[in-house]
Amino acid sequence: MAKTDDISPPPAPPKLAAPERVAAFRTGISAEARAAAYLMAKGYRILAKRFRTPYGEIDIVARRRNLLAFVEVKARATLDDAAYAVTPRNQRRIIDAVQAWLMTHPEHAEFEMRFDVMLIAPKRLPRHLLAAFDAST
Repeated sequence: MAKTDDISPPPAPPKLAAPERVAAFRTGISAEARAAAYLMAKGYRILAKRFRTPYGEIDIVARRRNLLAFVEVKARATLDDAAYAVTPRNQRRIIDAVQAWLMTHPEHAEFEMRFDVMLIAPKRLPRHLLAAFDAST
């Protein structure tokens, strides 16, 4: 059974942050909410959002049957810009964060796992890239 305490309200934006940082934070929160809604419509159950580890954050952990999808959400002006924002460094951080997540959730260690990316752009449907990268990168 999934732990529901992994889903917590988003943190408040940093105090005294530059206006562009606050705007980027709000855009990210909105994009993650859109991505989660899209995944739920596709039959996924959201196990965690914005799961923080010492290595970085996992935007969304979703489950469908015996599959765990670790989803990186990227919001940009265009879907192409969002796709290019998933860099090898970004992928390595996500892989390391997933290893930390699995240490705290050993009940999911035997599940099939996949690294997905959800691309978000204004006035466009989200684009879900299945198995966008793997742990060998």
